[in-house]
Amino acid sequence: METHAPKPKANPEYDMIVFCHLRWDFVYQRPQHIISRLAKDYRILVVEEPQPTRLNGNSPLEVREITPNIHVFRPPVQSIKSIGTFLKKHLKKQTFPVGWFYSPAFVPVLEYLDFETVVYDCMDELSLFKGASAELISQEKQLLAAADIVYTGGKSLYESKKQKHHNVFCFPSSVDIEHFASENSTEISLPDDLKDIPTPIVGYYGVIDERIDLDLLKETAAKCPDTSFVMIGPLCKIEDHDLPRAENIHYLGMKSYEELPQYLHFFDVAMMPFALNDSTKYISPTKTLEYMSAYKPIISTKVRDVMRDYSNCIALIDDAEDFAKAISEAPERDLSEYGQILEKTSWDATAAQMSSIIQKATA
Repeated sequence: METHAPKPKANPEYDMIVFCHLRWDFVYQRPQHIISRLAKDYRILVVEEPQPTRLNGNSPLEVREITPNIHVFRPPVQSIKSIGTFLKKHLKKQTFPVGWFYSPAFVPVLEYLDFETVVYDCMDELSLFKGASAELISQEKQLLAAADIVYTGGKSLYESKKQKHHNVFCFPSSVDIEHFASENSTEISLPDDLKDIPTPIVGYYGVIDERIDLDLLKETAAKCPDTSFVMIGPLCKIEDHDLPRAENIHYLGMKSYEELPQYLHFFDVAMMPFALNDSTKYISPTKTLEYMSAYKPIISTKVRDVMRDYSNCIALIDDAEDFAKAISEAPERDLSEYGQILEKTSWDATAAQMSSIIQKATA
């Protein structure tokens, strides 16, 4: 197989088309980790959710080249349902080796394009998220009926999907350990926007949305006035006025994947203050292993997959009183089990196993 795809204008014949509800340039997470590794063996077109324009599909197929084998495309159409007709019109062919879906909302494209193997990588139960389309449940039924392979991003999702499909594999989110480890700590400089924030710092990075327990954050900050709570990440589906405000709560905005280790290095404690609601029922947070890679004490609410996998080495809390106590006890926590957990996982291994399963399915 060629290792370099033609330039974007040449409209190359892709081996895999990925349909993703997350922007490639948004928070760097599971899709980017997996797709960037699969690109060693596949020429991949990543199709994002549409960006409606007045042209409404009357424009050429213009892609961004991330790497020679990864092109990203944001369809200039009014809705996801129009993507199939646009792609059928602009791509050289309508049959491809692999169709990879991150959201059931893209299922209408199956009426226009054919795939030898359909993969559904279910990283979240999107139908339970705030603002989710009422159609997602029926769309997932259609996708599961068409899918040859289903991957899930955690054990709870696996238990849910294996009831609905015959070929489900559990691939919890993994980690690039070297990226987050602080082995060369003396060479890491303090970011400018942390310089005026007093220590100790209890930090979080990731999307700030309805999955974060903002009341818990506010109440804990009030109980720990000498501790700084740092929130890093973009707002999604909530507004700035929804955020709790206090002298010791700091919002630093979105940082790139390359910047995150620098900030994580200066966290004294890493937190996952997730609300326990429908949107967090099936989550398996990628940041858990990233925090571990930097050997930070971790405090988390009792998300099911976190409890079942990491209760022996993470402080699990119910409320602000528990949270405050866990912060005070964090310096004494035993982090020795992190190494045993981390040595069992990597994004390289995850992507290789996923690719192997696809190859067996197509053999």
